[in-house]
Amino acid sequence: MRPRQRARPRTLTLIFMKDLTKYRNIGIFAHVDAGKTTTTERILKLTGKIHKIGEVHDGAATTDFMVQEQERGITIQSAATTCFWRDYRFNIIDTPGHVDFTIEVYRSLKVLDGGIGVFCASGGVEPQSETNWRYANDSEVARVIYVNKMDRVGADFYRVVNQVKTILGAKALVMVLPIGEETGFKGIVDLLERKSYVWDESGLPEKFVTGPVPDDMVDKVEQYRADLIETAVEQDDEIMERFLDGKEPTIEEIKKCIRLGTINLSFFPTYCGSSFKNKGVQNVLDAVIDYLPCPTEVKPQPEVDLEGNPTGEFAIVDPTMPFRGLAFKIMDDKFGALTFTRIYSGEIKKGDTVLNTFTGKTERISRMVEMHADDRTEIDSAQAGDIIAIVGMKNVQTGHTLCDEKKPATLEPMVFPDPVISIAVAAKDKANAEKLATAIGKMVQEDPSFRVETDEETNELILKGMGELHLDIKIDILKRTHKVEVVVGAPQVAYRETITKRIEDEYTHKKQSGGSGQFAKISYIIEPLEPGDGFVFESKVVGGNVPKEYIPAVEKGFKTSIHKGPLAGYPCLDFKVTLIDGGFHAVDSSALAFEIAAKAAYRQTMLKAGPQILEPVMKIDVFTPDANVGDVIGDLNRRRGMIKSQESGPTGVRIKAEAPLSAMFGYIGDLRTMTSGRGQFSMEFSHYFACPRNVSDDVIAKAKAREEALRK
Repeated sequence: MRPRQRARPRTLTLIFMKDLTKYRNIGIFAHVDAGKTTTTERILKLTGKIHKIGEVHDGAATTDFMVQEQERGITIQSAATTCFWRDYRFNIIDTPGHVDFTIEVYRSLKVLDGGIGVFCASGGVEPQSETNWRYANDSEVARVIYVNKMDRVGADFYRVVNQVKTILGAKALVMVLPIGEETGFKGIVDLLERKSYVWDESGLPEKFVTGPVPDDMVDKVEQYRADLIETAVEQDDEIMERFLDGKEPTIEEIKKCIRLGTINLSFFPTYCGSSFKNKGVQNVLDAVIDYLPCPTEVKPQPEVDLEGNPTGEFAIVDPTMPFRGLAFKIMDDKFGALTFTRIYSGEIKKGDTVLNTFTGKTERISRMVEMHADDRTEIDSAQAGDIIAIVGMKNVQTGHTLCDEKKPATLEPMVFPDPVISIAVAAKDKANAEKLATAIGKMVQEDPSFRVETDEETNELILKGMGELHLDIKIDILKRTHKVEVVVGAPQVAYRETITKRIEDEYTHKKQSGGSGQFAKISYIIEPLEPGDGFVFESKVVGGNVPKEYIPAVEKGFKTSIHKGPLAGYPCLDFKVTLIDGGFHAVDSSALAFEIAAKAAYRQTMLKAGPQILEPVMKIDVFTPDANVGDVIGDLNRRRGMIKSQESGPTGVRIKAEAPLSAMFGYIGDLRTMTSGRGQFSMEFSHYFACPRNVSDDVIAKAKAREEALRK
């Protein structure tokens, strides 16, 4: 009897889960402080997932469960949860807004079908909004827009709608209009239904009344409603023809058109409200169901070969197809490593064995859980469309594909940006050294934008990240979560080197030490390329002066040398080597001899080719009160900043600029001092650019001093 009792509920669950039209895999993303986590908290309360709302400013939000998140009032890592609305299943990921953690947004968008883009009604489309929007466009994720904080001073729904068009280049399809703004915000008017929703002052989300459109809004509602219908019917030729003949489509027909346009990214249904005051969130939830796609309505995930080239095959979202899943996040906790996985096709059960196509190894699925922030519910099976966490996988990293071992395939991988800032760390004593190695290993698995390497010369452990805050959080996690005491060095800039001149040169490697010797001669051209072109090698050797089997060795010699530039030992970018001629010896030549010749040729010629130091230049976006604009601009100029634009808003001025990373360390403290704590800024990597002579000389001098110290 006992086995039958266990099997019955599992079968019932699977029957329910088969209806993928009832699934919505969505992410919530926005700029810092636009209200993503607060909005998520309201969604969880409305859907009955939680019974008491936790506030971000109290450190009690459900999805901000890290100590560092609760203290700072920001989201650091994405959190997954599942809830139900109108019998639809929502798999939700709440993502960070700070630029140092955009990797969390990128990898979340990679596995989602739809999203809610949250914008602050007073702040508008801010810099991180642009970055997240770009990521969502790259991943072709359908979105609805939610203009939050309508109760805030300076709130202006219509200005944000215009910014979506002018800054993001997107069409905001206005679905509701606000009733009042700032402290007078009371509710919204649904344009399709011509119905008002007005909340009372109790702060309870269910305490609202519906009614007719307010008299003073009738003309504006009719104008926006006409624009809405005209835009929507363009998605269906038959409905549009009837509309042009004077027959207004039904509400259901309009919704069908809006759904089509949202899924193909023609426009983005736009809502407004105040999450903190519990006004307007229900309408956004209804929009997720009505307009965002279910898993079967998005483009299937492409499959690639082991070199990353498309195979022409796709992971079809269908439980009956072979199993395909993408590991998009690793999280370590007290119960063991959790591998967050989006299942694209097929089905997976506890006890199954799956293949990791990256490692070529199989792993057994011992436990699977459904996540609710840092709580979990054990499950026995999952299927296409699900987002789950697998417990205890040993060799899986972010971006790895898990699949049916009998029908293997690899899904399109994730690409992560290179870090731009680094610090040296060392354990305080021997006991901490062992704990440090273990902790670092876990942290690297969790965050692909966090890199660690050992300096071969100094033997220092170097941590690399996306910004000062990113590394600051990592050190905090080392100390408090992993209980490791470390000594931290000053931040280091990831400089690069390049060349400016075209040089034709040759090098002969000749060595005779008894017995067979070594001989290799190469003639070559080294020339600069455009920024971003990287390293290029080409052979134009004719007539066999360098035998074909030795040419790859020449390329390898140059390629392995580019990690150490001629001036200060930083990696060298954007140049081309063309092999034009050479010579060999029938007995003494070998692949090794030609590789050694190429390495020596690199050292010989790069110094002649006008080498220069490049520094990372950052995009800076600063918000400052009007009274402090002059001070802020003067300070940016002193930091070698280039002011790109200024934009006045209701509560201050937004200054966009570019400045070298080396000049921006500690900027947040100086900005707060200048603006009495009211200034804010964000910063992200833009490009590499040549250093001024004085900075370059300083970088080279420090590199030489380091080398000298090592020799002693």
